[in-house]
Amino acid sequence: MIVIMRIIHLLIIGCLYFSLSGCDESDVAPQRPAGQPADTIAAPEEPVITEPYFPPISGDTWEAVNPGGLGWNSDSLNSVLRFLGSTNTYGFIILYKGRIAAEHYWNDWNLRTKYPVASAAKSITAMLIGIAQDKGLVDVKRPTSDFLGTGWTALPLQKESLIRLHHHLSMTTGLDESEDQCVSPACLKYKTDPGQRWVYHNAPYNLLHAVLEKVSGKNIDEFTRTALAAKIGMQNWSWSDHTLELSTRDMARFGLLIQNEGTWSGTVVLKSKEYFKDMFRSSNPFNKAYGLLWWLNGKGSYMIPGQPEVKNGKLVPSAPADMVAAMGKGDIKVYIVPGQDLVVVRHGADTGTETFGPSSFDEALWSRLVHVFRTQSN
Repeated sequence: MIVIMRIIHLLIIGCLYFSLSGCDESDVAPQRPAGQPADTIAAPEEPVITEPYFPPISGDTWEAVNPGGLGWNSDSLNSVLRFLGSTNTYGFIILYKGRIAAEHYWNDWNLRTKYPVASAAKSITAMLIGIAQDKGLVDVKRPTSDFLGTGWTALPLQKESLIRLHHHLSMTTGLDESEDQCVSPACLKYKTDPGQRWVYHNAPYNLLHAVLEKVSGKNIDEFTRTALAAKIGMQNWSWSDHTLELSTRDMARFGLLIQNEGTWSGTVVLKSKEYFKDMFRSSNPFNKAYGLLWWLNGKGSYMIPGQPEVKNGKLVPSAPADMVAAMGKGDIKVYIVPGQDLVVVRHGADTGTETFGPSSFDEALWSRLVHVFRTQSN
């Protein structure tokens, strides 16, 4: 009886000790699962990512996240990488809430390699116009002749004065596109009044750079650097004759800025929320998949550059409906999916589908990507 009483006494003391010390299961050393080697312990679960991340604006530091920890399908991701490696892709990045979930390079590229992004630069130009409007330098509702002077086209002045900057951004100037790149007045001929049709025409787009240079007093390189690149840490880029070269990471930085609605780590790069929304609204009734120099998914119908007919359905059927994209010839892509906190960048050489923007490559890629994000909703 005495022995039993002593045992009970010791148990009571032990319980009091652990209660006072606040000991619970979390204080106990992790137990090794059966069959696991003695020199390892079970890895903790990946912490749930809730806050967006922005890499520093200088240096190569960029926080990464394990795709497996997000519940993504690693076999499907490897399949995507094999597909990309077979289609002249040289740089590829997936960001999740700003963190690098995948980054791969081929063909001796690295994180600093820059390469022309073709018409994907249009979407960056749209952002630059918005920043210039923030500064009071332009107003997209005003006639282009207010900024370039009269006579910038071969049109009668009463017709020329109808063209506004918004028409350049929406590809609805009404100008004859037969001389696609020529910006000389003699090449800019009347076809319809502005706003009467959508056609992919590079000359009116190129003139937006002339507008930016004239109103800012800076060349396009300097305006881009001060208005955008320096604020988000773009490090390997340059303009040359309306052609922009970017590294894969700088493309991802720009995509992350868009993902966060024009704000970078607390710094507001684009102030006008209305202009930001306008970039991603259908800008005309003809091609509903086109915003202000941005491509939009999930609008029910779309047009492709060089093809006059309207096609029904999503621009990229397998991609999420809220996806928006900067797209360039040769399948240069920056895809942003706001609802899933994703930025996907494909950089490199021509895949073989020689279109100016959307192509069959978009669906070929996204039909594979959807199997990677198995915990994400479409």
